[in-house]
Amino acid sequence: MNEIRDIVSDIKNGNIKPIYFLMGDEPYYIDKISDYIEENILDEAEKGFNQQVMYGRDVTVEDIVAAAKRYPMMSERQVLIVKEAQDLSRNIEKLVSYAENPQPTTILVLNYKYKKLDKRKKLHKAIAKTGFIFESKKLYENQVSDWIRRILSGKQYKIEPKASLMLVEFLGTDLSKISNELSKLMLVLPKETIINDKHIEDNIGISKDFNNFELRKAVGEKQIVKANRIINYFAVNPKNNPLVMTISLLNGYFTQLLMFHGLKDKSKNSVAKNLGVNPYFVDEYFVAARNYPMRKVAQVIAFLRDADVKSKGVGASQSNEDILKELLFKILH
Repeated sequence: MNEIRDIVSDIKNGNIKPIYFLMGDEPYYIDKISDYIEENILDEAEKGFNQQVMYGRDVTVEDIVAAAKRYPMMSERQVLIVKEAQDLSRNIEKLVSYAENPQPTTILVLNYKYKKLDKRKKLHKAIAKTGFIFESKKLYENQVSDWIRRILSGKQYKIEPKASLMLVEFLGTDLSKISNELSKLMLVLPKETIINDKHIEDNIGISKDFNNFELRKAVGEKQIVKANRIINYFAVNPKNNPLVMTISLLNGYFTQLLMFHGLKDKSKNSVAKNLGVNPYFVDEYFVAARNYPMRKVAQVIAFLRDADVKSKGVGASQSNEDILKELLFKILH
């Protein structure tokens, strides 16, 4: 993100704000910025007396203000980091008076995860004027693969589209979890490696042949035997392949297929853009569209909704395995 690069660049150039309020639904970037400040503002000799970490559940706003107003010892600045500051959300507006007149020798960092300040209130306005407010937004699922590619590119690695999609389907959009798994891969694979599905299977434990991506592809191509092999594998490994995730991903796939049928411009770039998929996978939608006319797609989406209700124990006493087998039969026939 350009905003993060700007923050780091400003700090390196000595343009440091007295308050950094880091908020939003994606904790990954909040932690990254906070960690950078923690590691780089003060040198090791200064940190002992002039760097303090507090936790929102253990302190009050008054405690934070009192600590922030102290003067540094044998240093130009002190750094005060408040982690899990969202635990102070009920009283966070009490920080207004300090935010309006912050201590110039203190760098106060507040990690306010999963919440946001109200822009209409005084605190947001005060910090926006004297400090810096960063909002970390969740990435949509179709944005995460590009994020993975950018992260790896910066470390001199590449990744194949299928391998990237496997990570997203297995780990979701949690950037911290994905980053941890990428770090493991980079420990065992040399730079310039093009990470593929075999690397993912060998080092992370996601099967390259038995996963939701392969199930979706088999369903789209109407490969009945392959699709049944995959769901039998899921039945033996339910913890790694929860039914609710499989239904959700299939529903997303057939919703995209419905959109595909409605597109006037079916050029590769247009399909990729409108469906929010990597151009690498576009050909699969042409195959699936031939196998599933629009009327059948609408019917399949109804089957998926019914299976979703059953998976939650409403109106059925079937096992997850039976629900999935019945669903697959209805889709493929």
